[in-house]
Amino acid sequence: MTESNDVCDQVASPCVLVCLYDKGLDACRGCFRTLDEIAHWSIYTADEQRAVLARLAARRAELGRLTAD
Repeated sequence: MTESNDVCDQVASPCVLVCLYDKGLDACRGCFRTLDEIAHWSIYTADEQRAVLARLAARRAELGRLTAD
């Protein structure tokens, strides 16, 4: 991981202050991050954070499919 002090490269946290861990989803119901992603967010590079955000979209979509059944 490389460090960057470039403010333009910062990625906003997906935290929505609704912290509820779902064992079945293996992620927070509020932000959809795993415990590892939450714990490491502040040390991830901007590229790593963007990769997490991309995975969150897939988790949200999967949860939508599971709850529609």
